[in-house]
Amino acid sequence: MSEPKPKVVLGVSGGIAAYKACELLRRLTESGHDVRVVPTASALHFVGAATWSALSGNPVSDQVWEDVHEVPHVRIGQAADLVVVAPCTADMLAKAAHGLADDLLTNTLLTARCPVVFAPAMHTEMWEHPATRENVATLRRRGAVVIEPAVGRLTGVDTGKGRLPDPAEIFEVCRRVLARGAAEPDLAGRHVVVSAGGTREPLDPVRYLGNRSSGKQGYALARTAAARGARVTLVEANTGMPDPAGVDVVRVGTALQLREAVLKAAADADVVVMAAAVADFRPAAYAEGKIKKREGEEPAPVALVRNPDVLAELSADRARPGQVVVGFAAETDDVLANGRDKLRRKGCDLLVVNEVGERRTFGSEENEAVVLGSDGTETPVPHGPKEDLADTVWDLVVPRLP
Repeated sequence: MSEPKPKVVLGVSGGIAAYKACELLRRLTESGHDVRVVPTASALHFVGAATWSALSGNPVSDQVWEDVHEVPHVRIGQAADLVVVAPCTADMLAKAAHGLADDLLTNTLLTARCPVVFAPAMHTEMWEHPATRENVATLRRRGAVVIEPAVGRLTGVDTGKGRLPDPAEIFEVCRRVLARGAAEPDLAGRHVVVSAGGTREPLDPVRYLGNRSSGKQGYALARTAAARGARVTLVEANTGMPDPAGVDVVRVGTALQLREAVLKAAADADVVVMAAAVADFRPAAYAEGKIKKREGEEPAPVALVRNPDVLAELSADRARPGQVVVGFAAETDDVLANGRDKLRRKGCDLLVVNEVGERRTFGSEENEAVVLGSDGTETPVPHGPKEDLADTVWDLVVPRLP
């Protein structure tokens, strides 16, 4: 007997980004979810009911008066495993925060006892208005996950914060929230900073010293933190990956740039996770022109200087009392012994130790590790998706927060 499909309610409110919800709906249905779309009347001006019904395979209505004998305004929310509203307008945020119930979607939100995710989309001025900020704070305090909007092109010629995040990234948040089931968003109200990727140290205009870090583990940490309710700042170095939904992204290139960005973001952070592979050295001199290969001549040696140790600096000088600092270490031999030594030297609270080798190389979709604690604990994480390791890290961080 096959497992029942998880039931997802996709609420769609009336904004131009409603068309993007079609892609989110496709990803949800193709990954085995039973999706019921509940649009507002305004949303149907942007995308018609026939489209939602065809893509979901379920009936679509915005009215509480249709199929009254089935009590849809109660039953839809009661049966759901997840409710996600994407896009969510300022008006819908206000209605949800104040418990209004004037259509099928708002009734569904009131009757749902499952996790609820809101993906706001609106103009920057509306997102930044004190009324909207208070409504968002209210919903988060009640346990809802409100994804931070993306920065980019809005309606017309305007740009700024308020753009609906990429549907693929909203799907990842939904997937992680569903995986956690009824668990509370235990990072709600917390600001976490995650670094990801690998720094590149310029040698000349076309060459650099770098490393093989893909940034995928750092992105998994950022995504899972957002799904657990955190406000997330991701400092990314040379990953080329799309921004995770609900995450503020700061792009850097070199170790010095990463240090500056991380220290700035860490000033009000509850947690800092240094998952990036930061170059230990940089060229002592930068060649303004391309270094030429000359026939019959060996290249001059490249002198190196040390880069700052960002993890040790964060650990030694905490920006606020109780701040939790997490480091990463990639080792090839004597993994645990080297990891314990690094944990002691760096002074962080947790150190995630990876063995670099078969099935554990940079760029893989999976990982395995041992998380060492400054209190002497060791938590092995078996080979599996990087999101699983990320959730284990957050599971260990939460009890350490003041």
